Amino acid sequence: MTNILDIIKADYAKFPEAQTYSIYSEDVYFKDPVYNFRGIKQYQKMIGFITFWFKNLKLELHDISRTENLVKARWTMSWDAPLPWKPRISVTGWSDLTVNNFADNLNNGEGDRELIISHVDYWECTKFDVIKQHFVF
Repeated sequence: MTNILDIIKADYAKFPEAQTYSIYSEDVYFKDPVYNFRGIKQYQKMIGFITFWFKNLKLELHDISRTENLVKARWTMSWDAPLPWKPRISVTGWSDLTVNNFADNLNNGEGDRELIISHVDYWECTKFDVIKQHFVF
């Protein structure tokens, strides 16, 4: 079985392109300072929105660790805002990813596979701090 930490690291390195959605449960819970929803389809739509609007996006993974069923990833995400003056926006934060074991029916029931059931992002700044970055000339 592939280590879920390795998959998450690889996904962060290429974010938002080619994400491994198969490591998320169908009814994954997602929350950050902007969004709050449940479901992998909604998660994919959010990634699609980010891909369309956030140009030159970079997600730098600073640290990732696991304690039992909690994966904690510290990161900085930066992008060019879709405004004529193209301000560079940067948000540092962390993700708490809750992992659970599920029977792997694709493997004839031989073993379990881990799926992310909750993905909660926290920012080290306020939403207003992010908005202010759009208007620095």
